[in-house]
Amino acid sequence: MQDETLKTAQVLIVDDQEPHVHHLEGLLRRAGYSNLASTTDRHQVLSLCADVQPDLIILDLAAVESEGLQMLELLKPMIPDDTYTPVVMLTEDLTLLAKQQALAGGAKDFLTKPFDPAELLARIQNLLEGRFLLLELQNQNQFLEKRIRERSGEVEEAHIELLERLALAAEFRDDDTGEHTKRVGQTSALLARAWGLPQDQVMLIRRAAPLHDVGKVGIPDRILLKPGRLTPEEFEVMKTHTTIGAKILSGGRFPLLKMAEEIALTHHEQWDGSGYPRGLKGEAIPLAGRFVAIADAFDALTHARTYRKAWSAEEAVAELKRCAGKQFDPKAVDAFLALHADPLATSVLRLPVGSNRLAGE
Repeated sequence: MQDETLKTAQVLIVDDQEPHVHHLEGLLRRAGYSNLASTTDRHQVLSLCADVQPDLIILDLAAVESEGLQMLELLKPMIPDDTYTPVVMLTEDLTLLAKQQALAGGAKDFLTKPFDPAELLARIQNLLEGRFLLLELQNQNQFLEKRIRERSGEVEEAHIELLERLALAAEFRDDDTGEHTKRVGQTSALLARAWGLPQDQVMLIRRAAPLHDVGKVGIPDRILLKPGRLTPEEFEVMKTHTTIGAKILSGGRFPLLKMAEEIALTHHEQWDGSGYPRGLKGEAIPLAGRFVAIADAFDALTHARTYRKAWSAEEAVAELKRCAGKQFDPKAVDAFLALHADPLATSVLRLPVGSNRLAGE
């Protein structure tokens, strides 16, 4: 450890005898210590400690029996254990009990008076070296933790980007604009916010919802792109895009992937239990799945597909109302209707038929 670093340490001297304070200050200044603070008033110790944030405290309040131990107790909240701010006790009490009480009270070292100046300076240097080494280690640990968080975030972003591209590839197969997934994510997030979910959950749904149909990559073109109505057998194959998507997203360690898996699996469940793949009913369907079901249905109805023309926004809203309590969570439909009537949300919910862009993107 650089000697210059130690000599710039902030040292607080607490002694009820002013001559003793002057003696200690002179000793430390001659040894090269430049940042010194001191007081003889025990009532000022806590405020002074808060002001100067000492690296080491020299405490001598032996004029009144046990006053030093009382001060140690008061200082404890000011110097948390993980900061390792050492306290050196100076005392005339040579008994073993006094030493035990001082160490138990939080002192890191003690000297009996009269003390050897060379010994005191050596003790101070050792204690400061320990403090600064610990602080350096803590800083390194914080840096490493930050880098780990950054790398974990980078890994998560890389995974999500790959999955988003996969979802987009699936979407391009039956939507040549590729904007459906974005609109569903935006609308689902608006519903989550209107529901009163915390902002972090809203953003989680915003990122996860676009992956709802990632399982379509496993559906044959002859079914996915069929211009007419699907046969019962073909529809059973189409249903598997929920379980395929959940399987693709399964096993993720990140909350976003877990949410995306949940949405992929449940966004075709219906409020009355007639949905798929598990036939979940009512509140057994996760909230995110309920939101995406409405957002997906509204967007699909208001945009053209190979097998039908686009509906108007008013026709789609009427359909959602009709299916509330059957296909969709009625309270979630109410939340959507309130959004639809909100001018601030119309840029997302009332896109022109055939529009390729989300407003604001």
